[in-house]
Amino acid sequence: MATALNAAVSLTSSKSSFLPATSCAIAPERIRFGKGGFSYKSNNVATSRRVFSVRAEVTTDTPPAVKKVEKESKKNEEGVITNKYRPKEPYTGKVLLNTKITADDAPGETWHMVFSHQGEIPYREGQSVGVIADGIDKNGKPHKVRLYSIASSALGDLGNSETVSLCVKRLVYTNDAGEVVKGVCSNFLCDLKPGSDVKLTGPVGKEMLMPKDPNATVIMLATGTGIAPFRSFLWKMFFEKHDDYKFNGLAWLFLGVPTTSSLLYTEEFDKMKAKAPENFRVDYAISREETNDKGEKMYIQTRMAQYAPELWELLKKDNTFVYMCGLKGMEKGIDDIMVSLAANDGIDWFDYKKQLKKAEQWNVEVY
Repeated sequence: MATALNAAVSLTSSKSSFLPATSCAIAPERIRFGKGGFSYKSNNVATSRRVFSVRAEVTTDTPPAVKKVEKESKKNEEGVITNKYRPKEPYTGKVLLNTKITADDAPGETWHMVFSHQGEIPYREGQSVGVIADGIDKNGKPHKVRLYSIASSALGDLGNSETVSLCVKRLVYTNDAGEVVKGVCSNFLCDLKPGSDVKLTGPVGKEMLMPKDPNATVIMLATGTGIAPFRSFLWKMFFEKHDDYKFNGLAWLFLGVPTTSSLLYTEEFDKMKAKAPENFRVDYAISREETNDKGEKMYIQTRMAQYAPELWELLKKDNTFVYMCGLKGMEKGIDDIMVSLAANDGIDWFDYKKQLKKAEQWNVEVY
C-alpha cells in the first residue's frame, strides 16, 4: 500500500483554494493545492510384366496445443483501469484549486488545477483524463471531450488518492481573418473557480505508463505543458514513500519553454535535485533567451545535442526508457541528433528506434 510522506511545495498563485479542512497532511515537498491419420491408394502401377497395387498410409500425430505466452509489459500496467467514465456518463468532480503558475510577462498563461474525484477515478502515473466543457457548441450539441495528461501522481497532490491535477495552457490566438480565437476547453478550465463542478472521463491510455523497474534510467523530454506526465513520475519517485517501490535509478528531465517566465514547477524540481542529486538531473532549454555555441536557438533537441554521446550510450541499455510529451514536431529534432551517433556504431537509428518502441522503451505522446 502506498503512503505519502508528510511534505509540501507552494506554486505561485494569487488565487484562493477550496481545500477541505479535513484533507490529509501534505509533506514539505507537497503542494497545497494476451489429424489424425489419413490414407492414400494409388492407381495400379505397371513395372515390367508384373502389376502391383500400391497402397500407402501415412499417419501424423496431432501436435500438443501450444499455450500462447503473453508478453509481460515492462511498464506499470498490471491492474490498470481505463475508461471507467465515458463522455455519455462522466464523473462530476469538484474544483479544489486553480492557480496560474507562469509569470505575468510569460507568452501565454499556464494553470495548475486540482480536482476532487473521491477515489472514483483510479488513475496511474502517465494516464490522461477527459474534460467536457460546460455549454454547447455552434450546432447546439454538448462540447466534445478533450484529453489532458494527468500532472499528479496516483496519490494526488493531497496524498489521499482522491484528487487529480492538470497543467493547462490557455489557448488564445488570432486567426487569418484577424479574429481572436479562444480554445473552448482550455479557457473553460483556466477560468474555473474553486467549488465549481467539472465533468471528467477516463482514465485513459497506457503508452506513457512508468517502467516497473525501480533501477531504470528514465529520460523525459517535455515541451511546455508536456511536463504533466513527468511531474506525476517525479512525485512518485522523489516525494512519496511506497511499500513496493523505491526509485534507485536515474531520472533525467529535459524541459523546453520559450522564456524563463514560462518555466513550470522549478521549485519542486529544485527540491528533488537537493533530495536525490545522484538520481535526478534536469536540463532546461529556453528558446528565446539561450543559444548554443553556433548561435542556434536553444530548443530541447539543441540542449540534448550537448549530451548526445552520453544519451546514446544510455539508449543502448535495456533498462533505459525514453518518454516524450509535447509539441508534435519535437521528435524529428531528436531523430536528427541520433542518426549520426547511431551510424558511428554501424546502426540505422530508425530501425533501432523501432526496436526500442517494440521493447516499450520509446514512448511518445504529442499533440
